[in-house]
Amino acid sequence: MGAGLQATPSARTGPFRWGKLIDHGQCIGCHACTTACKSENEVPLSVTRTYVKYVDVGVFPETRRAFQVTRCNQCEDAPCVAACPTAAMYRRVDGIVDFDKAACIGCKACIAACPYDAIFINPEDHSAEKCNFCAHRLDVGLEPACVTVCPTQAIKVGDLNDPASAVAKAVNRDVVAVRRPEKETRPTLFYRGAHQATLDPLAARRPGGGLYMWSEQGSLKHQVPSGHPGRGNSSAAAVLSYDIPHRMPWDWRVSLYTWTKGIAAGAYLVPLLLILLAPLLTGSAGIGGGGAAGSAVAWSHPAWLWAAPVLGGAFLGITGLLLIWDLEHPARFWFILARPQWRSWLARGAVFITVYAAVLAAHFGAALLGAAGATRWLAIVGAPFAAGTALYTAYLFAQSKARDLWQNPLAPGLLFLQALLLGAGALEVLGAFVPAIAAPAYGWVVAAAGAVHVLLVLLEHAQVHATAHAHLAARAMTHGRYAAFFWPGMALLVVGAAAPWLGAPAAAAAMLGLLAYEHAYVQAGQSVPLA
Repeated sequence: MGAGLQATPSARTGPFRWGKLIDHGQCIGCHACTTACKSENEVPLSVTRTYVKYVDVGVFPETRRAFQVTRCNQCEDAPCVAACPTAAMYRRVDGIVDFDKAACIGCKACIAACPYDAIFINPEDHSAEKCNFCAHRLDVGLEPACVTVCPTQAIKVGDLNDPASAVAKAVNRDVVAVRRPEKETRPTLFYRGAHQATLDPLAARRPGGGLYMWSEQGSLKHQVPSGHPGRGNSSAAAVLSYDIPHRMPWDWRVSLYTWTKGIAAGAYLVPLLLILLAPLLTGSAGIGGGGAAGSAVAWSHPAWLWAAPVLGGAFLGITGLLLIWDLEHPARFWFILARPQWRSWLARGAVFITVYAAVLAAHFGAALLGAAGATRWLAIVGAPFAAGTALYTAYLFAQSKARDLWQNPLAPGLLFLQALLLGAGALEVLGAFVPAIAAPAYGWVVAAAGAVHVLLVLLEHAQVHATAHAHLAARAMTHGRYAAFFWPGMALLVVGAAAPWLGAPAAAAAMLGLLAYEHAYVQAGQSVPLA
């Protein structure tokens, strides 16, 4: 057993708990840890479990090069574990955050959740993986490969609950730091002597043209073009001289899925709300104040009886296909229901979608059988699950602790407004071809939801964002790469809100505007570097 693994059981203050110390006063940036990790764990080219980032600090001739050994932080409160819908990411009793490739569906929720950009999809087996402290070696009394090969003993592992271990001594006695402590993940990877320009992913600017020492990263237009706002987040000038490419986990399919899911939920919620609110708003029990008399007539309206389940079911089906298409292991999509991890909002969302789909099928069956009265009882179950289908993505995005733009308390309300707008808009467009379901109320729902949505979004962007990460992501939406989607989307939303009397054209404009806005929001939220 290596010296770093020796422990004095009687001195422990609790159960065995692995921790790692990286001493940057001793690190020489030789990349031995990177190559040893690749060899030991058979990590393919183009991805790494651990790597050494180089940052040049200062202005010539007064400069120095700072290193940072970058890897999984082995968090006590690991966001990747909470976000994983199938428990493929899990925390062992000894504190190591490990992974089970056989359970991974490749949803990339763990990547979006990790504040340290430490997880990647293996291009050969299409499963998520990361540094796991070489758990297979630790379990047989060997040190991790990176510890074994480090020529300066800059990397150490040990029991954090054993005061006699070298790691516990350093953590308890010396000045050490962790990355992004504001995320409250309680990392067990500690840095001694690391420069702030390496610990803060926004402190050092990236070189022009994407050219780095020994490497080029190609086109990374999705990332914001510079580091921290202003001249930098360090007292000295800092520029990255070596780094690896960082890709965003969720592409346009996730942007589109939020839109199709909004139509699927709204197509059910809007007719239901119009039936329930019509007596209060118009003195009639019909849809849209068209003068229909009596509750029985209202529940038999074509918009509720068959347009709601048909539109909702069609777009819910498209949503499911998009979600499966986005998986790295699409054949394993059923794992999310067969072995759910209930802290994950992706697992909870799958339940909302599944139950809602069953309600829509039952609703359509009742309509075919002429049992209009049964649909009102189905609404008791359908309404909360339709709302849950619309809203759960707000909590899924909030679980992505890595992305500050998505930590928005207004997100559930915005998604509900989007569902109302999209549902009413889809019914308005369909009503232009099928007069039986047409109603003037759809345009007014689009107008009201669109106006409030635009107002809330503008108020959000008018305020000072709480973090530099959120500020950079918001600026990428309004003034950066995604402004080409954001501002036209907002303009189309305004058209839909301002001209409900135009009918289907205004509704279609608002729906397209919302699609453009969602794409800007989802992609800009992933544009800020994390490592």
